[in-house]
Amino acid sequence: MTDNRCSTIEALLSAAFSPDELLVKDQSHLHAGHAGAKDGRGHFEVHIVAEAFRDCSRIQCHRLIYNALGQLMTTDIHALSIRASAKKTDLSA
Repeated sequence: MTDNRCSTIEALLSAAFSPDELLVKDQSHLHAGHAGAKDGRGHFEVHIVAEAFRDCSRIQCHRLIYNALGQLMTTDIHALSIRASAKKTDLSA
């Protein structure tokens, strides 16, 4: 089930942002017994690098990601740790 949720998260974020890098990890096992885990929703970590995040504040990046994940934020995801950034440009060239 968790592999399916990770795949779904990856698919939604890939479709929304065409990222240069994307890693989704299920961290639910680290929160067993946690009140938020009782309803079956999971804890996930996302690392994403995409041009869409250039010049965005941390809050703006998170909102973009929450919007891309849509209903999963209420049905499958209890907690989401996000590291979002744009690809760094090489200014030495």
